[in-house]
Amino acid sequence: MATPTTTSFQLTGADGGPLRGDVRRSRDARAAVVICHGFKGFKDWGWFPLVTDRLARAGFAAVSFNFSGSGVGEDGSTFSEPERFGHATYTNHVQDLDVVLHALREGRLGLRPASLGLVGHSMGGGVAVLRAAADPAVDALVTWAATARFGRLWRSDQVPEWRRSGKIDVTNQRTGQILPLYTDMLDDWEHNRATLDVTAAAGRVRAPWLIVHGAADESVPASDAQDLVARAPTARTLVVEGAGHTFGIAHPWAGSTAAFDRVLNATVEWLTRHLRV
Repeated sequence: MATPTTTSFQLTGADGGPLRGDVRRSRDARAAVVICHGFKGFKDWGWFPLVTDRLARAGFAAVSFNFSGSGVGEDGSTFSEPERFGHATYTNHVQDLDVVLHALREGRLGLRPASLGLVGHSMGGGVAVLRAAADPAVDALVTWAATARFGRLWRSDQVPEWRRSGKIDVTNQRTGQILPLYTDMLDDWEHNRATLDVTAAAGRVRAPWLIVHGAADESVPASDAQDLVARAPTARTLVVEGAGHTFGIAHPWAGSTAAFDRVLNATVEWLTRHLRV
């Protein structure tokens, strides 16, 4: 197979601003895999460049993008758009994925895929579940450390002060940057719980689904994987013993781990089995 190439794209996100992404593929790729990052993540975080290259070399067009509310700017690596982060909502994230899928199906990202897979990490895993539950054209789904319920970002006792002050502070552990999170996400969650119910949506997923979770996940407990598979009993579960939320991977990339190698190998195998490449 020829060396994969990367092309960048910019669409209009659900918040009205730029939605930036990349497509990495070989010329003859027929199946596409769209990748959704998690909260405080971005398309070039840690493992994602490796993931897109591995998928492209396996014969897929790997589509990665930053949610319009990611806060990461045009340079792709710094949170230079903190106000967009502050006003992000779960509903906008779902709509951003819809924007990318619509552009992909129209051929505006360089191909019209014969089959489609979704991969999502953490919050992005929840978004991918919601989309797969509503879209019969999704042919395969893989979630890594997916949340079974949104609203995990805050405790109930934080809400009164959040309402009073109009925002809470979110720390980027990598840079120490303090990012604002206004009440948009809280309002969205309170007003749209039914449509944002990831656990309920899991019961409507018909695509072959691989649920991957670290047994020692410190951010999203492994019980979330159990909650999802309880609603989707035909899904396959891969629990990685001793692994945390990112399977030992950090940003910037400093090399892989045995846990992540296992996750990535299982993901590529799953997608190869269920997508037409």
